Amino acid sequence: MVTADQTYADPSALACIYLHQPEKSRQMIAWRAGATGALAVTHHGKAEITNAICRARFTGDLDEFGLESALTNFAADFADGHLIQADLLWHAALNRSAELSRIHTPTLGTRAADVLHVACALELKLRHFLTFDDRQGKLAAAVGLRLIKLT
Repeated sequence: MVTADQTYADPSALACIYLHQPEKSRQMIAWRAGATGALAVTHHGKAEITNAICRARFTGDLDEFGLESALTNFAADFADGHLIQADLLWHAALNRSAELSRIHTPTLGTRAADVLHVACALELKLRHFLTFDDRQGKLAAAVGLRLIKLT
């Protein structure tokens, strides 16, 4: 069984725990309930999830109560140890991201942020990668990360 402490979850996938996206939220919540250990989240990932939650208020997908509830639940997952703040050398992650872009983006068409998340997983020496993004998943697999497929 894959444990959370071996896995890099793409922040857009992880945000589905805090924002209602019918099928994706169900899959993420079920996976997280069965995956033991703390899930590492980079500073960039934390900012990305916070922005996704706040943007849902802007788009009307959350009301003010929903916004505060989602932000509180996200913070509580850090406080309770379900999520941990991962620290890494950002210059190394950015350099690796540029290297991965040169090698893989011409054939996979991955976006810069998606490449950065794969680079972060590699820099954190994680073995598994969880994403709903097909191109990002192809990149993760191409560099040797084991892709977690949710169904």
